Amino acid sequence: MDKLNLESLLRKNIQKLKPYQAKEIPCKIKLDANESPFPVKLSDFISEINIHLNRYPDPEAILLRKALARKVKLSHENIMPGNGSDELIYYLILTFGGPVLYPAPTFAMYGIIAQSVGVEIVECSLDNNFDINDEEFLKLIKLKKPRLIFLSSPNNPTGNTFSTDKILKIIEFAQENSSIVVIDEAYQPFSSKKGFLPFLKDYDNLLILRTLSKIGFAGLRLGYLIGEKNFLYEINKVRLPYNVDSITQYVATEALNRFYPQIKKFICQIIKERQRLYRELLRIQKIKVYPSEANFILLQIENSKSIYRKLIKAGILVRDLSSVINNALRITIGTSEENEEFLKTIRKILGET
Repeated sequence: MDKLNLESLLRKNIQKLKPYQAKEIPCKIKLDANESPFPVKLSDFISEINIHLNRYPDPEAILLRKALARKVKLSHENIMPGNGSDELIYYLILTFGGPVLYPAPTFAMYGIIAQSVGVEIVECSLDNNFDINDEEFLKLIKLKKPRLIFLSSPNNPTGNTFSTDKILKIIEFAQENSSIVVIDEAYQPFSSKKGFLPFLKDYDNLLILRTLSKIGFAGLRLGYLIGEKNFLYEINKVRLPYNVDSITQYVATEALNRFYPQIKKFICQIIKERQRLYRELLRIQKIKVYPSEANFILLQIENSKSIYRKLIKAGILVRDLSSVINNALRITIGTSEENEEFLKTIRKILGET
């Protein structure tokens, strides 16, 4: 019997695709995945999970949507939760197709999901300050007529927010060219900017993505899409049934209703530590450090791969981004003690103790 030729059965776009890498490397200090460094246990805000696991979850996630809606001061009908923002990005591309336009470098999943679905991707390089090259971006909108435009602001992995004026110019031009703009605000809670929720009423081609992952609940895998009801109605056609499980719905709802003041305290601590870590890194001559509005800091350092390996040997895991940005590392903001240990170790590695 002939052996199955698996590759011949793959769609061509899948043959060329490389999977998203989320490797788990054991280290005592984990500063690689843009998670909150503060442990959150169910017992911090829940005494008993009062749900019946023999029943399917609420298919409409009504209580969760209402809890999210209260935080953004909108109707729950303007909210669609998903199994992480990744699922919602997938639904968006599945619903509207391509081309899909986004700046580069940015969150890898826009491109990976678009390629897996089989639509054209269009990348527009950021300028030297990691801001949007608006002239080039507008040209690509006119030339390529993208169905979807993704803008992550604050941007992962660079950490900066894009200029509000440039984003508004893109939204307006996209509207004239029948393109949808999705602002991914995963890191907005850490930013000094207010974000784009106030503009939803002004532009009918605007959608906003947010998540609970960065503010202490990465283990729940809960993202949510904010937009007009007519948009969500169409996207709901491709949503898998019961896509947010009962435990996630219950825990997230309780966290939003009972634990949110503590979440805000954690966010303030992360911002304070980010500012301190940034100041300390500026004092290290061999490092180029970039200002950040997120819960991480991007830096460039000569021989970054070697530095990355030495940090792992010392028990500190950061993100190696040298394949995306030359000699770049991304450092998630940890606790004060973790950040101090990172500073002490990087100084020692660079001989600046």
